[in-house]
Amino acid sequence: MPATIKYAYLKQQTWLYRRNYPKHLQPYLGQALKRTLKTGDARVAKARVVEVNASYAKVVHEAETQVNSANGQPIDHRVVVTGPTTKFQRATVLGQVSVRDLAQVYLPTRFDDLSPGAFKSVRFSLGLLVSYLGHRKISDLSRTDGQTFLGLIAKLSPDVAKSIAAKGKSLKRLVALSKGTGKTISTQTQKRIWKQVCQFLDWATSEGHTGGHCFSALKVSGKVSVQSYAVLSDPEVTTLLTANDPDLTPILLLCLLSGLRSGEACGILAEDLVTRDNHGIFVRVRPNGIRGLKSKAAEREVPLHDQWLPILQTLPCEGPLFPDLSVDRVTKRFTSLRRKLDLSRPGLVFHSTRKWFITQCERTGVPEHFTASLVGHQSARSENKLTYGLYSAGISDSQKREIVDQVKLPVAVLL
Repeated sequence: MPATIKYAYLKQQTWLYRRNYPKHLQPYLGQALKRTLKTGDARVAKARVVEVNASYAKVVHEAETQVNSANGQPIDHRVVVTGPTTKFQRATVLGQVSVRDLAQVYLPTRFDDLSPGAFKSVRFSLGLLVSYLGHRKISDLSRTDGQTFLGLIAKLSPDVAKSIAAKGKSLKRLVALSKGTGKTISTQTQKRIWKQVCQFLDWATSEGHTGGHCFSALKVSGKVSVQSYAVLSDPEVTTLLTANDPDLTPILLLCLLSGLRSGEACGILAEDLVTRDNHGIFVRVRPNGIRGLKSKAAEREVPLHDQWLPILQTLPCEGPLFPDLSVDRVTKRFTSLRRKLDLSRPGLVFHSTRKWFITQCERTGVPEHFTASLVGHQSARSENKLTYGLYSAGISDSQKREIVDQVKLPVAVLL
């Protein structure tokens, strides 16, 4: 039976602290002070509760002082104290925490919720904000600050984040490095950066660090023009496969013949391979310790093409099938191989293998909702996404096998 600690409770092997504020102070402080004690040891948790209780008492005392001094007049929310934002941090006046300090608290909270790529994007966006406004108090950010920040990110070059010379540089320095390149990031990228910055400020508001922000009223100007990836042509598929790159060819061929995303392929474990009666070997695409999935629809089972089975015999019998590969290494290796083979067509990336597979499905007459089930897209099986999307169990193993078997590599590859 777990130990009893006043104001703390055990959840999933971690002690959490929760103590309600006095009702007359809740409009300013929120309902309760909630913190993780970051331990599963009852003795350590009991000692940490003493420290958090001291912070709680200080918060309540400062709030009481300000409420009493107001003599019934409305209180400016920016000067009402709030509890500690990190473990055992001193109580501070609401809105007085710097943007840099809050970003350091916010990023770890997003790490577990996002895929590595998405987290990297959020970290880059907040890095731009911190480099420009990190020294400012969260309550001091103004509409002018937001407009100036938007103007600066609009001047960034799309290659600035990839440059070694740009690593660790401030936003203003990155803008200076971007001059003369003749290129600026797309409207879509600007909107993504701005959205992530606003999400951070929304979090700061919801956590009680500020009474609100005016950044959400600002918008990125310009029309979004989505640049789609190119589809590999049969001659390009032939050129890539006949190059016989020892690192890339196995996973390249797998994605061409199954429509898997690079991250899904890199994360396959030997135990994800299952035999389905007379339908051959299938791979279970599901979240694991190596990678997550893009969406719920991405969780599926895909037949392995017979032409890929000889390669399977050369791969590990347990653990990851591609232990030395990651999405980053695959995409960079593909770019290197593409340049070596002089395949310089715009939009040609490793994800183009998935587009080639889907194109073959369409050209062999496979219904779109069948292909959607196979490649892990949200089903387009009915106009209102209800009849098939909600009630159907999906296409059968035999239907999946038939679709995959219809996909043929270019004749030149087989010669």
